[in-house]
Amino acid sequence: MPFAFPEGLAPEVYPLAWLVGRWRGEGVIEYPGIDETPFVHDLVFDHDGGPYLRVESTLRVRSAAVADGEGDDDAADEPDTVWSTETGYWRVSSDRPDGLDDDRHALEVLLTDASGRLSLFLGVVGNGRVDLATDFVARTSTAAEVTAAKRLYGLVDGQLMWVEELAAFGHPLGSYASAKLDRVTEV
Repeated sequence: MPFAFPEGLAPEVYPLAWLVGRWRGEGVIEYPGIDETPFVHDLVFDHDGGPYLRVESTLRVRSAAVADGEGDDDAADEPDTVWSTETGYWRVSSDRPDGLDDDRHALEVLLTDASGRLSLFLGVVGNGRVDLATDFVARTSTAAEVTAAKRLYGLVDGQLMWVEELAAFGHPLGSYASAKLDRVTEV
């Protein structure tokens, strides 16, 4: 099926058009001090016609009893526990850094995490791939001590793959989470 730009999408964000929609899939978290933990990821990229995309992301993990296969059958129907949620905006920068390939575009991403963290990512998008790294991280006094992050998103055979690295809790930048998402609906 040929790709069509979402109706009303601002031309400034055409390089991000392939992300627009509702995505869902499974992944795993593993980081020093955090045991390997499977999760379900819901990710929505939408727009209101402005020169940006809005994003909403929720990671949910199963309760320990359900994940271990304990409990009754009704427990399996209970909602998963929210691990993290974030909202934000993705915009293609009007700046064009020297040396950037013609098929790549500079990207600015502002994300807020409900646990008290605000992150500004800078990166590039092109050819179904997004590379991001934090330029700035601010947090409240009660938020987790995250000092840096990198993310990679890629469209592979119609699925959205992503990987996140974190520098947190005194640990250097290292693997934190990854997932494979399927497009659920167009938005």
